[in-house]
Amino acid sequence: MYVIRESFRQAFQQLMTNKLRSFLSLLGIMIGIFCIIAVKSAVDSLEDNVRRSFSKLGNDVIYISKMPWNENPDENFWKYSRRPNPSLTDFRNLSEHLTTAKSVVYSLFINFTTLKYRKNTVERAFGVAVTDDYDNFHSLEYEAGRFFSAQEYQSGANRIILGYKVAKELFGDEGDPIGKEVKVFGRNMIVVGVLKESGKDLVKIYNYDNIAMIGFELARSIVNVKPNRMFAGNLQVKAAEGVSEAELKDDIIVSLRKTRHIKPSEKDNFSMNSMTMFAEPLNAVFSTLNAVGFIIGGFALLVGIFSVANIMFVSVKERTNIIGIKKALGAKQGIILLEFLIESIVLCLLGGLMGLVLVWGVLKLVSIISLFEMYVSFKNVITTLLVAVIAGVISGFIPALQASRMDPVEAIRS
Repeated sequence: MYVIRESFRQAFQQLMTNKLRSFLSLLGIMIGIFCIIAVKSAVDSLEDNVRRSFSKLGNDVIYISKMPWNENPDENFWKYSRRPNPSLTDFRNLSEHLTTAKSVVYSLFINFTTLKYRKNTVERAFGVAVTDDYDNFHSLEYEAGRFFSAQEYQSGANRIILGYKVAKELFGDEGDPIGKEVKVFGRNMIVVGVLKESGKDLVKIYNYDNIAMIGFELARSIVNVKPNRMFAGNLQVKAAEGVSEAELKDDIIVSLRKTRHIKPSEKDNFSMNSMTMFAEPLNAVFSTLNAVGFIIGGFALLVGIFSVANIMFVSVKERTNIIGIKKALGAKQGIILLEFLIESIVLCLLGGLMGLVLVWGVLKLVSIISLFEMYVSFKNVITTLLVAVIAGVISGFIPALQASRMDPVEAIRS
């Protein structure tokens, strides 16, 4: 304990005695740590944001469409364009016959639409028709109100759910929009829900801010709900508990082929997509970005290690006489080695903490102006401390070894 305390004291003494030299030496460690942790924290924040965005789609959900997500749409456009879009018929058949599914939902973009409330108008809102389980499937969050009731949905009642921005522009600061009537699709519809504002997601898979959502039964009495080349239906299936993705896909294939009257000799005319398609490419991208950060920071850290090693060599030379006296009084080589090694580690830890504070400040500033929040995780704080300790051991080992091997008589005379 005495050795550790004395090492800390001498480390701070070196810093206070030679402030400029110590600062310039620690600058390399600080910049190295900053480069490594800043890049790593930025990549972690980006990865977390992207994965959180994709997770909203659901890891246990199969998306049925004309084209597979893992192919270039330009290469086989004509091949896939001839396929039929997912339809209401597909939805109904899967809902009735798919025993391995927990839930099946269908949605269709029906048109850009204009909404009016008194003198206020919102143009080009996204008109979307959804089936009755859409709310539970996507876990919609509401600023006010609710989803359509079963009776409202089945009867095709004139009810509508608005996105946050649409409601804000229509009603302003007028108060609770629930129960108010808006004119849309040539009808007066009562607002039953307002969705929460979209967060700071970098990839907004579902941006409901500009949406005007109605039930599918109501949509059928207003517009043509048959999907076409411009407006494709969105058919999604969530696996029941304990059902694997492969098992669910097999059942979907059997059911859809039967529904679409596909002959045994014919290929499927639909594609099944899931989030697992993105897992491997995302891992490769983020691993590469992290590696780049370590390489960039490694060069700056190397300069810092040489700088701290220089401080330690100077420190050994200035305290040669004291080292000789300690050894003459019985201090062992290991004690002298440990004393200087701890001093080196302390210096690097100080540089690392300075770099960490700088990273935290920069990321907070970037978060204010960026599309998503950036942060320093606890894991990256631990990484900072480990890198600083390793840098301290590397930079201080040779000077410490030199000090521990000094001849006490020659050291006292010098």
